[in-house]
Amino acid sequence: MANTPEAKVKRKVSQLLKRAEECYYFMPVQSGYGSSTLDYLGISKGRGFAIETKAPGKEPTMRQKIIIREILESGGKIFVISGEPKQYEELRIWLF
Repeated sequence: MANTPEAKVKRKVSQLLKRAEECYYFMPVQSGYGSSTLDYLGISKGRGFAIETKAPGKEPTMRQKIIIREILESGGKIFVISGEPKQYEELRIWLF
């Protein structure tokens, strides 16, 4: 993984997910084919979730906002994490 600001956020998120019990997650490789999605898709204790990671100070794109809305409307939990400690804490509490 690169050492960009977003990659640093992804490393922290991945560490949290790896420590969680009863958690499956997948990081789709966006190659330009098929539908786009968020950075992480997963299930934890029977609950579906998705995570979009951003560099500090950045917001989801319009396309990502549409995907977020679709997942929320389907009953999934969404986390947008851009490196703020409270965002990691919200994910940690939800997972554990």
